[in-house]
Amino acid sequence: MANIGIMDSAYFVGRNELLSWINARLHLNLTRIEEAASGAVQCQMMDMTYPGAVPMHKVNFDAKTEYDMIQNYKVLQDVFNKLKIDKHIEVNRLVKGRPLDNLEFLQWLKRYCESVNGGIMNENYNALDRRSKVGKERNVKGSQRYAKSLQTNNCHNPGLGEGITRITGIKQGRSSPVMGVVNSSAEIQALSKEVTDLKLSVDHLEKERDFYFAKLRDIEILCQTPELDNVPMAVAVKKILYAADARESALAEAQEFPSESVDGSEG
Repeated sequence: MANIGIMDSAYFVGRNELLSWINARLHLNLTRIEEAASGAVQCQMMDMTYPGAVPMHKVNFDAKTEYDMIQNYKVLQDVFNKLKIDKHIEVNRLVKGRPLDNLEFLQWLKRYCESVNGGIMNENYNALDRRSKVGKERNVKGSQRYAKSLQTNNCHNPGLGEGITRITGIKQGRSSPVMGVVNSSAEIQALSKEVTDLKLSVDHLEKERDFYFAKLRDIEILCQTPELDNVPMAVAVKKILYAADARESALAEAQEFPSESVDGSEG
């Protein structure tokens, strides 16, 4: 169940059904798929499915930065490894909060969790209580480190002028704070343009991906028609469509079906 083919029914579960599934079991109130991008929800779902397998004290439900989110996914990947779940997590894509990537991962997670114990979840699992205790150790340590950092900065860099110098990245004696602001504005404009270009590129890739996905879906529907369902070529095509492991090609095995048909006809 770890590897599910892209045409599996799991990937046709809608957003509303997924959100209802998460909210009902974890007593949350998510309204958008992107709200689960931090990885904390996925960790708690595995905690409910495999009680005791997830070190929930390491999970940060308040994660807002990509760094904190990545730590949550590290916890999740460790759990997968421990349970021998052969599922690679596309962390760099999930933490961006992109709806489609997070949707697909949650679709997979729902299908997987429902494959364990027939989908029967732990009725004694207290989601609210488990969630109230997570991430506190990290938050306390983080606050202590931040406080020490502020004290160190204040001791070595007293005064507002030097604070501005640190923020703008300008060394004293070389250029003025005004020049630093100008340089920063130019950098911000350049970065904004780069972000815009990247967004356009991502939008183009997503449209291309959706286009080819729709083509695959049409091919699947065609191969499932009663007239073609058992035709060797249709069977071979479905063999490729339903291949679970993306790292291995199903082409060689699929080619055997038309070959067998030809051999049988000649005989």
